Amino acid sequence: MQLSTLDWTIVGIYFFFVLVAGLMVSKKAGSSMSEFFLSGRNMPWWLLGVSMVATTFSADTPNLVTGFVRVNGVAGNWDWWAFLLTGMLTVFVYAKLWRRSMVLTDIEFYELRYSGKAASFLRGFRALYLGLVFNVLVTGAVSLAAVKFGEIVLGWPGWLTLLIAGSITILYSAVGGLRAVLVTDFVQFFLAMIGSVWACIYLLNLPEVGGLTNLLAHENVLPKTSLLPDFSDPSIWIPILMVPLAVQWWASYYPGAEPGGGGYIAQRMFSAKDEKNAVSATLLFNIAHYALRPWPWILIALTSLVIFPQLSDIQAVFPDLPDDKLGHDVAYPAMLTLLPVGLLGLVSASLIAAFMSTMSTQLNLGASYLVNDFYQRFIHPEASEKRLIWAARLFTVLSAILGLGLGLILKDATQAFKLLLLLGAGTGLIYILRWFWWRINATTEIVAMIASLIIAGSFTFIDHGMEAWQTIVIGALLTTIIWIAATFMTPPTDDKTLRNFYEKIKPGGPGWQAVLDKAVRENVDLKPVKDKLPLQLLCVLIGCISVYSFLFATGNILYSNLGLGFGLLALSIIGTFFLLWAWKKLD
Repeated sequence: MQLSTLDWTIVGIYFFFVLVAGLMVSKKAGSSMSEFFLSGRNMPWWLLGVSMVATTFSADTPNLVTGFVRVNGVAGNWDWWAFLLTGMLTVFVYAKLWRRSMVLTDIEFYELRYSGKAASFLRGFRALYLGLVFNVLVTGAVSLAAVKFGEIVLGWPGWLTLLIAGSITILYSAVGGLRAVLVTDFVQFFLAMIGSVWACIYLLNLPEVGGLTNLLAHENVLPKTSLLPDFSDPSIWIPILMVPLAVQWWASYYPGAEPGGGGYIAQRMFSAKDEKNAVSATLLFNIAHYALRPWPWILIALTSLVIFPQLSDIQAVFPDLPDDKLGHDVAYPAMLTLLPVGLLGLVSASLIAAFMSTMSTQLNLGASYLVNDFYQRFIHPEASEKRLIWAARLFTVLSAILGLGLGLILKDATQAFKLLLLLGAGTGLIYILRWFWWRINATTEIVAMIASLIIAGSFTFIDHGMEAWQTIVIGALLTTIIWIAATFMTPPTDDKTLRNFYEKIKPGGPGWQAVLDKAVRENVDLKPVKDKLPLQLLCVLIGCISVYSFLFATGNILYSNLGLGFGLLALSIIGTFFLLWAWKKLD
């Protein structure tokens, strides 16, 4: 498949746009650390929310969804749909807390919440771990999708796709900072939505498919359409539904869905004008990410079961695709080769933009950790703003090279997804509770990290004869038991740090009562916070019900189950009115 002149023109226009955007904001971005990494803490909710959505739509996202659908049906998406729970927790509980902290990165938080050498070590270690190791793994997974897209749609070898798209990404990320990322994300979101919906409509109407009704009745598709797994078979519903909802959402540290809100989601919240904009941005993100965007990808994945029922069918059409890159996830780019001139260029530009959006965000975030929480904190505390900006640009380039290189080694999007889940299994509960339970300390997190890495390494490199979901559950439980024991066996954070944290963040909840009681005994003026946590948690529940109802209403309407579909839509609307009422109470 070769792109036409029109297709290449559309792709070229996008490349030109992102370069110009990066150069236009480079002077302001280079003026200070706050400008380079947080856009001056003055961004509106709509721009930040759209940026969060755009970043989570990387080039590997539709590939990942396609792999889930082809292997486990539409219900296979519960692997990531379950993360809505932690997303809504971030909206109604953590967004305000993060914005109040006024830190530059979520890793700087460690020395706000904890005390002593352990807190300093934790900050430095996490900076290197998340800024290099974890960040390179994420960018490697994103690069893998770009490799497969380039080999199938563009007809390029993987290294050439990464060289061209990666070089442009490095350039505008390094010179324009987060401001350039936000501007390009905004355009990328609408480009991606238009491209995915238009491509879905065209592919549904291919003669081989014959429209939506014929697709859903096709023998290859019919067994894959259910929104819920087969409950008669525990080997199916336990890993597909129960584990994600019962364990995975709170136990795993996954980019974009970190328990308690972290990573680039926290970075966007730090960049907001105020607390209200931070909350609104995260709410927009969760609605768009889970309720508005998935169905075009799902329908294209179902369509691929008609055009390419087996992996051998894909291989027959693309014989030059390396064997180690052949997986169900490549069915998505394979379907895109059936698009007509012009539309193929638009969709190609949107997927390249998705790759560049996620890469640029991860590069900027990783550089913020390495500069703010390692280089400035431990190597050169007196460094000037100019020197720090140059260090940020250097780390951006270094991380990009490592991530792009890893993309040439990885084989499958699902493989990378499972590895990311396993690496953080068991640590997530700490990130939820550390705001509301005074007893958690820096040693708690250090022990949890070490335990998680050892357990993940054991499951990855030693065959224990277990399924992937079993390793996640067992890994999460073992890590949780270890860090809880470590919490009670080690000294707590000192009183001064705990009191300063409580006074500044105002977290509320019963987990701080011991600190308040001790302050009273010692005649320290520490005023209790008016506790709104019960209403916040109710909003989390209603928010999840509303978003899931809208998601499944859309699916049922597409499936022609109109009664159930409109019933779910009504439930979503009722939930929305409740949230609007509660919003005023919480504000």
